[in-house]
Amino acid sequence: MSIIQEFLRYNRQTILPEIGDEGQEKLKKAKVLVIGAGGLGCPILQYISTAGVGCIGIIDFDRIEIHNLHRQILYTENEIGQLKAVVAKEVLSELNPLIKVEAITEKLTLENASKIIEQYDIVVDGCDNFTTRYLVNDTCVTLQKPLVYGSILKFEGQVAVFNHNGSKNLRDLFPEMPDPKDVPNCNLNGVLGTLPGMIGTMMAHETLKLILDLPTLKNELVLFNTLNWNFTKLNF
Repeated sequence: MSIIQEFLRYNRQTILPEIGDEGQEKLKKAKVLVIGAGGLGCPILQYISTAGVGCIGIIDFDRIEIHNLHRQILYTENEIGQLKAVVAKEVLSELNPLIKVEAITEKLTLENASKIIEQYDIVVDGCDNFTTRYLVNDTCVTLQKPLVYGSILKFEGQVAVFNHNGSKNLRDLFPEMPDPKDVPNCNLNGVLGTLPGMIGTMMAHETLKLILDLPTLKNELVLFNTLNWNFTKLNF
């Protein structure tokens, strides 16, 4: 793609004085790892790829199922049974052929977490379980990587940025991992498909701001109740 085509693709964001050509170059050089290609991961991946983040890693060992389709908008019925990370890579590469997308189809574990995460500048956690969430957080703390966090349930979502420029991390907010049996989840309690779209987009927005050195959440947790449109920001 020519320089002119690249200019036209990103023009509506580079005309923002906070971004400009310098900011677009930052996006182009950035390497972002997205944990999970599900309800949160899909909108995160769509928006950071179309914004021009130069290298995106997707780690997810799960396969597409029919009950995913109401909220995981990168996929169709034709791809049921296929690996999410592989399909997501194909879709993103078509959305923006200027970027590099890496599909990692293994489970993130204590043994491989550091080796995978150390290759990226920023980590975005769109996973759906506490074991992975705490593993990602602790690895990011050890490697000094900023972490964009989000979670959803029913009509409510949370967003935060951890471990950036000396800010606090997940364990400063929730010191110990709860027993999964005591925590409700989307499999049992459900979620409206638009909620991960909204929270995932907010996470993508914070990710882009991190890359662009714009103000981001710091020691703040955003609580967003989309049923009653209650938006709360808590300091921790």
